[in-house]
Amino acid sequence: MEPGNDTQISEFFLLGFSEEPELQPLIFGLFLSMYLISVLGNLLIILAVSSDSHLHTPMYFFLFNLSLVDICFTSTTVPKMLWNIQTQSKVITYEDCITQMHFFILFAGLDIFLLAVMAYDRFVAICHPLHYTVIMNPRLCGLLLLVSWIMSLLNSLLQTSMVLGLSFCAEVEIPHFFCELSEMVQLACSDTFLNNLMIYLTSMLLAGASLAGILYSYSKIVSSIRGISSAQGKYKTFSTCASHLSVVCLFYCTLLGVYLSSAATQSSHSSAVASVMYTVVTPMLNPFIYSLRNRDIKRALKRIVGVPAM
Repeated sequence: MEPGNDTQISEFFLLGFSEEPELQPLIFGLFLSMYLISVLGNLLIILAVSSDSHLHTPMYFFLFNLSLVDICFTSTTVPKMLWNIQTQSKVITYEDCITQMHFFILFAGLDIFLLAVMAYDRFVAICHPLHYTVIMNPRLCGLLLLVSWIMSLLNSLLQTSMVLGLSFCAEVEIPHFFCELSEMVQLACSDTFLNNLMIYLTSMLLAGASLAGILYSYSKIVSSIRGISSAQGKYKTFSTCASHLSVVCLFYCTLLGVYLSSAATQSSHSSAVASVMYTVVTPMLNPFIYSLRNRDIKRALKRIVGVPAM
């Protein structure tokens, strides 16, 4: 994989969060802890779903894939940052940077699509309960997952190929802890109009359409819940989608917060710090959100660790 025609750049420098040596052990310990918790928590969800036959349903099928994607999502950025801190190096090669950016866009897109698909699953379960098993059949579930992969992969390949066509000047310092797409584009010394246009268009089409689908699904869910006469029935119905709604709010609020704050302050360092929320913190919290309020997941987890179910 070769850089653009007019560039001699072979490596970049990831500046991270701080250049002060005394803060590096603290940053290393904090991110190592969050990464291990994220990987362990999502692995437990994967094990729980795969080992319990009662969890072989569309809802948990998508949860299984979301946990798998979250592990890959955090693994594209955090290990490299930890390695750079440990070796006291900020270098990342051009090829590694492009590869990291490609997989980051891929798994971020999958996160967005899976959250939308899970919202549709909850919409069918609550608004069309009698037809749920017919509509959410294994073929449709597999097709929704396949489309999510294809759309995310095409977007990632498009963005990556457009960056490959850019030329980079002497300024190769990335004020971030990973090779973030917009930061890479800003470093280019060639015309980046098409790159920026494509970033905005794909963000509006993919993230915007997914969010619109989620909002539509929950508007129908709320209308259906309002039609239930008993308060206990309303609570029981809403509780089936409370975990997913919490994850959606956490992901989109932090994602929007990052881009709104970066647009307001124009500070790359502030953007890097805020990006930790949706790149590391959200994948770390997802397993806790889904397990703490879900009896089926808790029962499966107790069986895995050998604790008798109550």
